[in-house]
Amino acid sequence: MNLLDKFLRRRTSAEAEMSFLEHLEELRWHLLRSLMAVLALAVFFFINKRLLFDVILLGPQREEFWTFRQMCRLAHATGLSGLCVKDFSFTLTNIQLAAQFMIHLKAAFVLGLVLSFPYVLWELWRFVEPALYPSERRAASGVVLMGSLLFYGGVLFAYFLVVPFTVLFLGEYQVSSAIANQINLSSYIGTVTGLCFATGLMFEFPMVIYVLARIGVATHELLAEYRRVAVVVVLLLAAMITPSPDIFSQLLVALPLYGLYEVGIIISRRVSRMEPETSGA
Repeated sequence: MNLLDKFLRRRTSAEAEMSFLEHLEELRWHLLRSLMAVLALAVFFFINKRLLFDVILLGPQREEFWTFRQMCRLAHATGLSGLCVKDFSFTLTNIQLAAQFMIHLKAAFVLGLVLSFPYVLWELWRFVEPALYPSERRAASGVVLMGSLLFYGGVLFAYFLVVPFTVLFLGEYQVSSAIANQINLSSYIGTVTGLCFATGLMFEFPMVIYVLARIGVATHELLAEYRRVAVVVVLLLAAMITPSPDIFSQLLVALPLYGLYEVGIIISRRVSRMEPETSGA
C-alpha cells in the first residue's frame, strides 16, 4: 500500500466510505475555492496598478523606502554618513512590447497568492485533517494561524531587509564607471516577488519541525547529526530559489534558512522534554 492509499483510507470515515474519485473531487473543490480567492485578490491588485507597482513593488528601489530612511537615521545618529542612501545609480527599462502587461498580470497574481495564503492553507488543512489521528490533530492544532504568521514574517523579512540590500548592492554594482546599469523590469520584479515568496515559504520550517517532532518523526539528535548535510541542502535551495545567480543574493537567503534549521533543533529538543511530562500526567 503506497502513501496515497494510506492517506485516502485514513480520510474515510466509518459511516460512509468515499471512493478514490470522490476524494479527488473533494480535493478539486478545495483547490478551486483557493484559486478563486487568489484570483479575486489578483483582480484587486491588477485594477489598483499604482498600489501594486509604485507603492509596493517599486518601493525598495527608492531612497525614501522605509529601510533606507532608517539607515539614514542611523547614519545621522552615529555619524557614519556612508550608511545613508542618497541616490540609486540604475534605471528600470522595458524592451519588449507585451512585457509590461504580462508583468502586470504575474505580479498581481503573486500578490493575490501572498495575501490569500491563510485561506489557501486553511482549505488544505480542511482536506488533510480527516486523515489525521487524534494525537496528530492535537500536534497540528493552530497550524493555520502559526503557518500564516510565519509566512508573513518571512515575506516582511525579505521585503524590508533582503530585497532592499539586494537591490542596493546589485543595482549599484559596476565593473566600470563607463557602464551604466539599466535593469530590465522583468528582472527586477522577478527578484522582488521571488525573494519575498520563497522566504515566506522557508519561514514555515520551524512549524514543520514542531509537527514532525510532536508525532515522533524528527528528533533534535537526528537534526543535529545532519547539520553538515543541512548546510549543503540550504545552499542548494538558496541557489534554486534566488532569481539571480549572484552569491550575494544566495547568501542573504541561505543564512536565515540555516538559522531556521537551528531553531528547528531547539524546538524539537523542547518538544522531547515535554513528552515525558505529558505522558506522566
